[in-house]
Amino acid sequence: MIGKCYKRHRSQEFLGFLKQIDECLPKGPDVHLVMDNYATHKTKEVKAWLVRRPHWHVHFTPTSASWINQVERWFAELSRKKLKRGVHRSTRELEADILAFIETHNENPKPYRWVKSADEILASVKRFCHKTQQTLCTEL
Repeated sequence: MIGKCYKRHRSQEFLGFLKQIDECLPKGPDVHLVMDNYATHKTKEVKAWLVRRPHWHVHFTPTSASWINQVERWFAELSRKKLKRGVHRSTRELEADILAFIETHNENPKPYRWVKSADEILASVKRFCHKTQQTLCTEL
């Protein structure tokens, strides 16, 4: 996990973060960057930087896409394990706790895995749709 805290979320900060990632990675393997459709990710400066790196592949995900859910799961873990009961008297203390969590996480990283098959997920969605439809019919 490579992390950085910024006071602002402009394209300059995002581009700086991409450069930091690029410096940390070994030369050779392709990089797959999965991100949401935030405008900061699509500026002409960011696009130009990515064009000069054909080994970087960008994947924009729709809202609530499963890839983004995995990222949000990591942030939920950060919140639950480090921030929820913490006391931060300043932004600097908060950032220090976030970076310490990343460092600890990187000592023994484990990937997040989907535990349900596509059939199980679709069956769950189908059950939800039936329940919702039945609820709507009884309310009318």
